[in-house]
Amino acid sequence: MTAILVSEVGPRDGLQSIDRVMPLEAKKAWIAAEAAAGVREIEVGSFVPPSLLPQMADTAALVEFARTIPGLNVVALVPNAKGAARAVQAGVHAMSIPFSMSETHSLRNVRKDHPAMLAEIAEAACIAKDAGVHFAVGLATAFGCTIEGAVPEATVLRLAEAAVAAGAQELSLSDTTGYADPAQVKRLVRAVKAAVGGDMLTTLHLHNTRGLGLANALAGLDEGITTIDASLGGLGGCPYAPGASGNLVTEDLVLMLNSMGIETGIDLDKLLAVRGILEQALPGEPLYGFTPLAGPMLDYPERIAR
Repeated sequence: MTAILVSEVGPRDGLQSIDRVMPLEAKKAWIAAEAAAGVREIEVGSFVPPSLLPQMADTAALVEFARTIPGLNVVALVPNAKGAARAVQAGVHAMSIPFSMSETHSLRNVRKDHPAMLAEIAEAACIAKDAGVHFAVGLATAFGCTIEGAVPEATVLRLAEAAVAAGAQELSLSDTTGYADPAQVKRLVRAVKAAVGGDMLTTLHLHNTRGLGLANALAGLDEGITTIDASLGGLGGCPYAPGASGNLVTEDLVLMLNSMGIETGIDLDKLLAVRGILEQALPGEPLYGFTPLAGPMLDYPERIAR
């Protein structure tokens, strides 16, 4: 099977979901340690107004630091064209913009309906293209919405095509609310690929709110997905499911992939050690994952050597 890119999104999606602000030096230590463990892509933050998300106020400084780590693809999230301009100025290698398939969610999340968001995507795409920065669009709430409920597949396909027409170089499907199941993942990945081209849809952003994260990841791999987003310790997650783990746990994902003989390039022992940085910087913050508690299997070295 093709090597899989595990994209760490904890410094962005994880930290923006908690109230406390992680110190800058701890964030740097986290990013450096994960890169040393073999993680090749990290979403280091988002370029949103600090007044809205003080947890992300130091994103530009993190981009500058992460750019000094050889071989690391430095990614940031941008909510609009203004954020895209800030991301380019900071020096990101790539950026992504969230595009909610549920229009109600879009209005509440970024205060823009679908036409307004497509205009932002088009402007951000031009900014990224002029700077030589890779530009992706994340199709958020693609599997369901906590406000509207089911999101019609036809809506996702129409908006995916519109995002590509507006300048997206890559798409991801985001299970923002933890609604997806493996059969739905397979159906939607196939449908979107058929609509926009197989090379355009590469990534799944999954939440583990209902315990289906790894199953959904496997379903995506069966359909040719090559990048899976995850968060160390499952940090962050869905704010509409208090107390439930949210993001797919990086440690569990890496254990599963490595054990299956799928190349990730990540050293699990080194990755597990990174968790201590979060525990020290965010004492008492709930962290999730089975692998950190149970450890790898006794025959794990033989499995990854296959």
